[in-house]
Parts: sequence; C-alpha cells; structure tokens
Amino acid sequence: MTQATSGSIVAKSSADADQREDFEGNGHVDVLKLGEHTVEIATFEPGWRWSTNIKPMAGTDTCQQHHLSYVVSGRMVIRHNDGAEVEVGPGQVLMVEPGHDAWVVGDAPCVQVDIIVAA
Repeated sequence: MTQATSGSIVAKSSADADQREDFEGNGHVDVLKLGEHTVEIATFEPGWRWSTNIKPMAGTDTCQQHHLSYVVSGRMVIRHNDGAEVEVGPGQVLMVEPGHDAWVVGDAPCVQVDIIVAA
C-alpha cells in the first residue's frame, strides 16, 4: 500500500505525489499534500545549480524560498546572500532563509526532503 488516508492519518509515497516539477533534465521535485501540510521530495542531479537551472524560471537573482530540509543522500553547497556558506550531506537537517544559491557537489544526485514552512 503506497497511500493511506484514515481521518487522522495520511501516508503517501513520492509515487503518489500530487504534483511533479522537472528541472529540465537536472532533477525533479515531487510535491505531496498531507492535510494542511506540504512536503517536497527533491532530487537534484549532478551539475544542478539553482542560479543556472531555476533562476530563469523564478525571475529572481537568488532563491526566495525558506527551506527546512533533511538530506537523504548526496551533497550540496548552499551560499546565502549574507556570505554564509555550508556544504550538507546525508543525515543532516538544514534551515535556509530566503536569498541563497545552491548546487550539487560530486557525481551523485542530492536527495532532500523539504518541509514547507507556512508564511
């Protein structure tokens, strides 16, 4: 069973995503709605970079989304507009304020689970 709903319990897999957004060959994000909450499972392929792959669609110089994420696999560098920079990898949890660039490090995809924080 990949999806279950029973009043107080909602369980889904990425195969049951409510929406899928592709990063033009460099990965994708599966969006799962769980009641009032949203979780994104993102797969960033080697070579993916926000400023290269997303900036043209977003129309902003840097990512303006707040992220609260768990890194499942792979590695990524995040650089904030304030100059702070960190490399994250498997098992790490991160919080990133709006105003950042990010890119995959190495030759393995970076998979992250992002919990959408309501504004």
